[in-house]
Amino acid sequence: MRACISNPRKVNVVTLGCAKNLFDSEQIMTQLKANEFNVEHEAKLDDFGIVVINTSGFPGETEEDYQDLLCWVGEMNFERLGCFTYCHEENTHAYLMEDDVPKDVKNRRLEEVMEFQAGISEEINLRHIGKEFKVMIDRCEGRYWIGRTEFDSPDVNNEVRIEVCDNLYLRIGDFTTVSIIGAKSFDLDAEVVEENG
Repeated sequence: MRACISNPRKVNVVTLGCAKNLFDSEQIMTQLKANEFNVEHEAKLDDFGIVVINTSGFPGETEEDYQDLLCWVGEMNFERLGCFTYCHEENTHAYLMEDDVPKDVKNRRLEEVMEFQAGISEEINLRHIGKEFKVMIDRCEGRYWIGRTEFDSPDVNNEVRIEVCDNLYLRIGDFTTVSIIGAKSFDLDAEVVEENG
């Protein structure tokens, strides 16, 4: 799946046609809609970020399939990769398939994929230090404003942390331009360069 955010509350989605990808896309689109995003399918996209969503333990997934996935993730070096365990839910494309992967196997695979991705993500995030990004503010948590770049999905991808200080007031839902000053596997630390409102 790839997502493009051209309007602050609009996400354009292109989904591959296989059953597993349709299921993954349904999961992320449900989260985006719950966060009041207008999710649309569009064929023409000018500016986009790629978000890869994987479902651990999809029906019929073998250990060989899983090892192939790990190799593929390593080869592709995705900047943004999220993972969910498969959940057998009515009204999904996969509901008619047998839920044949045990829960403990799903959880182990999920943890291993995300641990593997953490190393890739940290390497990529370190390259962002010194760069400027437009960030949407999602919430204030403790000593930090928490936001995300226009290429990140809520609750799935990187978060951008901006330290709260007396001379800075940000509002949830607003965009601000930041400079990245630090990086971890799935977090970026930043300072505000310009408040965009």
